[in-house]
Amino acid sequence: MESIGIGLHKGEPVKITLEPMESNAGIVFYRSDVGMSVKASPENVVNTQMATVIGNSEHYISTIEHLLSAVYSYGIDNLRIIVDSSEIPVMDGSSASFCMLLDEAGKRILDENKSFIIIKREVEVKDGKKYAKVMPSLKPTYDFTIDFDHPVIARQEYRFEYNKKSFIKEISRARTFGFLKDVQYLRSRGLALGGSLENAVVLDDNKILNPEGLRYKDEFVRHKILDAIGDLSLLGSVVIGDYESFAGSHNLNHKLTKEILKDPKNYEIKTISKENIKELEKVFA
Repeated sequence: MESIGIGLHKGEPVKITLEPMESNAGIVFYRSDVGMSVKASPENVVNTQMATVIGNSEHYISTIEHLLSAVYSYGIDNLRIIVDSSEIPVMDGSSASFCMLLDEAGKRILDENKSFIIIKREVEVKDGKKYAKVMPSLKPTYDFTIDFDHPVIARQEYRFEYNKKSFIKEISRARTFGFLKDVQYLRSRGLALGGSLENAVVLDDNKILNPEGLRYKDEFVRHKILDAIGDLSLLGSVVIGDYESFAGSHNLNHKLTKEILKDPKNYEIKTISKENIKELEKVFA
């Protein structure tokens, strides 16, 4: 399955192709322009300043979180993502276009057990008042709070009970957002050249600049949940546990994945047989 979109930072067309892979391959990114292959995993994250970026000492692939959020929510474990540039296309700034791409492509169940990461005890990372944590739970939820000194955003909280249908309806269409003053600064540095009102919610000091307004009244905090799902998907398996964050970021999410994996007592890997996957499909239906 193939699609073309604009890269957020370079502003250039990016071709993306999704290919199925064999069992236990995981989610693998491949840059066809430089011949780099890199697995989506915490140890391959090289930058989290404005997006989640994976790569090596020579090359990288940026802004992977929106695509991974959709891939994870569709229950896809093995996939090759081919791009011909250093970033995933931003599409409309959300995961909605990737959901449509996955719907069109379809998926198949492989002849292999499916693995899960069961959170066994609370794990938390902090940065001043900001934090991100996971806690044991058999019904995964994402509970996020943001607090911006801006009249449109202010304080927002959203609690999302995870499943595929709810993701598509409640989370997938939430767009990334930014402030006009920051966009101007980034462009002066040769970044955000592909950013526009077509792929982000942009605010000045007082209002939203997008003429169509918001897709959800609390679109900002919902997008933070979208990002968190994508960032935590780098753990490589479905996460069974609750996620909670205040003013979290890609950086905190990355630190959280590393902190979870640091101690085997924090989690347990379990598998479900192919015969029982039909029950699991109810979550990813």
